[in-house]
Amino acid sequence: MNALSIPTWLIHISSVIEWIAAISLVGAYAQVTQRPAWFTLSYAMLPALVSAMCACTWHFFDNTESLSWLVTVQAATTVLGNCTLCLSAWWIWRASKIAS
Repeated sequence: MNALSIPTWLIHISSVIEWIAAISLVGAYAQVTQRPAWFTLSYAMLPALVSAMCACTWHFFDNTESLSWLVTVQAATTVLGNCTLCLSAWWIWRASKIAS
């Protein structure tokens, strides 16, 4: 577990925790405001969370070559996450235009 320094680990771990909290808060916002389009954002955030977890897992095991496939999964889920976040933002925008 020495692939990263302790401050870097703190940033990695806190980022994952913050992302989980953000997903939860967006879902709660969608529920409280009765705006179902915002639920799409909470779901759209999941691929980016998977990407972050892949990176943390790979670093946890000292970037071992046998787990190099995690780098590919991380890249794929990053692209997927960027696309789902874009679509979700569009969906929220469209819903706000319809509502007004």
